[in-house]
Amino acid sequence: MEKKPHFVRREFLPREVPSVSLALLLAAVLLLNALLYLYLNKFSISLGRVETDHGLCPFGYFKFGAVKNCSPWLSCEAINTEVFLSEWKEKKVVLSQLTNSELKEDFLHGLKMLKALQSKHVVRLLGYCEQQFTILTEYHPLGSLRGLNETLHIPKYKGMNTWHRRLMLAIDYVSVIRYLHSSPLGTLVMCDSNDLDKVLSQYLLTSDFHVLVNDLDALPLVNRSAGRLVKCGHRELRGEFVAPEQRWPYGEDVPFEDDLMPPYDEKTDIWKIPDVSNFFLGHVEGSDIVRLHLFDIHAACKKKDPAERPSAQEVLDTYRKVLTLLIQEAAMPGTREMLYGKHQKMKGRKRPVHSWKPASPSLLTHYPASSKPMDTTSLAKTTATVMPNLNSSCWFVSQAQKH
Repeated sequence: MEKKPHFVRREFLPREVPSVSLALLLAAVLLLNALLYLYLNKFSISLGRVETDHGLCPFGYFKFGAVKNCSPWLSCEAINTEVFLSEWKEKKVVLSQLTNSELKEDFLHGLKMLKALQSKHVVRLLGYCEQQFTILTEYHPLGSLRGLNETLHIPKYKGMNTWHRRLMLAIDYVSVIRYLHSSPLGTLVMCDSNDLDKVLSQYLLTSDFHVLVNDLDALPLVNRSAGRLVKCGHRELRGEFVAPEQRWPYGEDVPFEDDLMPPYDEKTDIWKIPDVSNFFLGHVEGSDIVRLHLFDIHAACKKKDPAERPSAQEVLDTYRKVLTLLIQEAAMPGTREMLYGKHQKMKGRKRPVHSWKPASPSLLTHYPASSKPMDTTSLAKTTATVMPNLNSSCWFVSQAQKH
């Protein structure tokens, strides 16, 4: 008898295996998204600050530290009787006093700005005395941003010296610029910014590694509806750091005259963002990848025509998107290796460093690891002091703070 061939039906396997795999893949994706959400939420809470200003008091009041109640700004009498050796109620404070009478207008303007702009972006005002040209503000032991790199090399803070922490500082800086450009007083221009070192001296680094603007005595107002633009000072500005429209436009053959110098708007602050951010990013593992992601927005900031540059809000939005994207990509093995330098094959090899070069804003310059990239931080190599909060040409800080 002829045997009929036996056929085994296996159609169910191709149907069920993909469905099981798909279910497992879907579960893995959902789990990864959940973990990523929790990480981003924790990351934003620990490194960033929400837009709402928690802990701020009504106008004319302040609180800081663990104090729950708001206190009125200290008056002349209170400053003279309650502040002793730069301490108020056993808390360190910064007592700043004008020493150059020619800068009275700057002092009064800075005090006006400090009172009107109190927010999470601005150093906290504790009191003032116009008669004695004295201002009392909150003390920040890490001082100005000029000492950032030195601070990050202190053993206590070495764990902060990462690409994401540095990017968060850059985000804080751009947040301050955005706040000034859309302040309650209108569009304000940060004029004390003719070079990198000057910019860094205007900002403070808080103990929880955030950025506050401290010096507000040069913030002219742009009023487009009234046709009012600004000029930062009455002297000629030179160098690649300042925006093209801030430089004398008539060539070397024509002597500089302030009356002939055209005014400009807040887009001068946008021009300087890439150079300041380059300082923030430094040359840690992953900073070159961050620069690549920021290349397009930085190229836009360096447009010669101010009208073609993005707004501070657009720059801030891009920075935040890049931060979120890089955190997400950090979960992927390939990107994790690039950001954190853990790829075994990269050991012993030289990695290129991508550095923003202000003189050629349209190009991304590649430097071999064996050579020294152009480092704008060399302009800011200063000795970190306990309280370099103040403009040394304008202010006097009591000797008690220096100890």
